[in-house]
Amino acid sequence: MATYAIGDLQGCYRPLRQLLERLDFDPAHDQLWLVGDLVNRGPDSLACLRFVRDLGDAAITVLGNHDLTLLARASRPNPQVNETLTPILEAEDRDELLHWLRHRPLLHRDTTLGWTSLHAGLAPEWSPAQAESLAGEVEQVLRSDDYPAFFEHMYGNQPDRWSHDLTGWDRLRMITNCLTRMRMCHPDGALDLSHKTTLADAPGGLLPWFALPERASADERIVFGHWSALERVAWPEHNVWGIDTGCVWGGKMTALRLDGEAPEVIGVDCG
Repeated sequence: MATYAIGDLQGCYRPLRQLLERLDFDPAHDQLWLVGDLVNRGPDSLACLRFVRDLGDAAITVLGNHDLTLLARASRPNPQVNETLTPILEAEDRDELLHWLRHRPLLHRDTTLGWTSLHAGLAPEWSPAQAESLAGEVEQVLRSDDYPAFFEHMYGNQPDRWSHDLTGWDRLRMITNCLTRMRMCHPDGALDLSHKTTLADAPGGLLPWFALPERASADERIVFGHWSALERVAWPEHNVWGIDTGCVWGGKMTALRLDGEAPEVIGVDCG
């Protein structure tokens, strides 16, 4: 049995199938961890969503910001037109697909393998166990009948610093922003959600979330997506691997084998 994490699909169905063929992936024996953003931007979001859903227990998917965007649009009476998401919203199996997606976790942790999977990042104060519990607070709301209210309050960049005293929508928004949107932070841990490009282009004083000193999650291996502009996949000095390698932009679709003695990177070209 092999366990692979795969970076952001963003509707790139053909490269996904090519990568799985290269991995000789067998859903009867192997497992995929998808690090979020199954949909949007690419040409085949509907196919990606159906394929991953149909893998059943062979696939574990965490939610990314583009997945939440799809769910937010679908929760409105008259969704804004989006050429890559509209096929999902107009599909005959739309309700089943969206129900399945809404019940995915925001973080997956396997203590036996020693890996945690998420889309974007963790607040520096959070241990993986604490992050799993906090993710569960958002998941509980997403899976409830009141989930449309969550999307009415999800968007926004404040608060930008974690506190256990946060409550209500501010608390849920901060958890969601960390797990699905964060890249850079100020040295005190405050989020900077405006910088989306390379580390070399980052304004002075900002650090990638995983390089903050005394990060509480530093002792556990983490695989994440969301940041296609990172210069490399492996950051072993920080115990993290960033596997969004920009397939939708003509880069690669990347898998990381998690069950071996050392993580192994496998990719296919998407150009």
